[in-house]
Amino acid sequence: MCANVTVVGLGPMGAALAGAFVAAGHRTTVWNRTPGKAEALAKKGAVTAATAAEAVAASPVTVVSLATYEAVDEVLRPLADALAGRTLVNLTSGPPVCARATAAWAESGGADYLDGVVLTTPSGIGSRDFLQLYSGPPAVFEGHRETLAALGDPVYVGVDTALPSVYDTALLCQMWSTLTGWLHSVALIGADGPGGNVPATRYTEVANRWMDTVRFFMSTYAPQIDAGRYPGGDFPLDLHRMTMEVLVHAGELRGAGSGLPELFKALTERAIAAGHGSDSYARLVEFVRQEGRPDATLPWPPTTA
Repeated sequence: MCANVTVVGLGPMGAALAGAFVAAGHRTTVWNRTPGKAEALAKKGAVTAATAAEAVAASPVTVVSLATYEAVDEVLRPLADALAGRTLVNLTSGPPVCARATAAWAESGGADYLDGVVLTTPSGIGSRDFLQLYSGPPAVFEGHRETLAALGDPVYVGVDTALPSVYDTALLCQMWSTLTGWLHSVALIGADGPGGNVPATRYTEVANRWMDTVRFFMSTYAPQIDAGRYPGGDFPLDLHRMTMEVLVHAGELRGAGSGLPELFKALTERAIAAGHGSDSYARLVEFVRQEGRPDATLPWPPTTA
């Protein structure tokens, strides 16, 4: 079913979002603070609005994708009256505190609000292979799920509008950890050693299949973490440490110096020293977590020395 949708912000991501709506057959109105960025979209069938107010008034739902929450505030606060009775879907990246503040502002003015994150680069927009995460009132999400599906696979994560930002940060951590581990592995197997120099493409064909085993471990360990009990089964931490010794030695021999094997080994040895050698790898979550509560008072954006 075709819908009317507005996209505010036509940077690389916003332009990709608008293009996906147009390609899906939705009547798409676009606006950007810098003139000229809508020209390519207009040639594809988008409607160009002269002002942000005109853009918001054109559709029952406005998707905003700007560089920062500060930019969102600058653009949308003057349009509070125009947003009343409409839905605002904010796909701007930022910290949880900003998501909650924007939600409170929008809802106080009579707008429905969904916060979200896009889990791909602009080139992946429009493919159902990639996720977008949304939070807010469930009825509002369900009311716009079909329209948002033009962007990818829309996944609802809960009522709290901070959740997409929290998921985003956690998933980026997992991505970088996985990619760095893969790079370390490529360096190991690509070195001239007993097995010769294996090309990264050939190694990755095997590594991609191995990821099914990694997913199995994550699915096994997640309930243990939730329950706070970590049965080691046939792969306890004592055995992990023995295998890590081999990995550390291999890195030293073949010149792979990411520091990851040493990190793995140090965490594991801390847990074993605390008497958890027979527990599963999931026990390490207790050693990854810092003591005390998270500090919500740290400044945003982060300051640098």
